[in-house]
Order: sequence, then C-alpha cells, then structure tokens
Amino acid sequence: MGINYIGDYGPDGVCIGRAAADKIGFYGTTPAIQASAITTVTTTGATSTTLAFGFTTSTQADGLVTAVNAIIAALLAVGVTA
Repeated sequence: MGINYIGDYGPDGVCIGRAAADKIGFYGTTPAIQASAITTVTTTGATSTTLAFGFTTSTQADGLVTAVNAIIAALLAVGVTA
C-alpha cells in the first residue's frame, strides 16, 4: 500500500480544521478540539548570576512550568506526542 498525501502542491498550503471546535487527531488518537490559549509567560531572562536559576521570584519559574505543562497537554490531546 502506498503513502497517502494531504495537499495538492498549492502555494497557500494545507489547513486541517476550519474552526477551533473542529476536532482533529493524529496517530489513531481520539480527535480533540483546539486547546485553549496558553497564557503568555512574562518572565524576563536571567539578570543575575546570584539568583536561583536567574529568577527573582518563584512565581516566575512557576509560570514557565505551567506554560510547558499546558503545551504538553495540548500535544497529548491530539496525539502529536505520546
């Protein structure tokens, strides 16, 4: 059996799903709707080598952890990662 391709070499590319409520899935997962917006992380870069990991507060580090976990959950939901 040959590979099935999506696309027609059009200059505008390929879009899967027309709206956030359209469900998609990869690798046999149950299709899911688009993930919610992930809050922008407002942590600035490290400004001091004497601070723990360069953060001035633990809230800054927690914001990064929360954002990364949200990205992982979104990828898992549609099957992009296992």
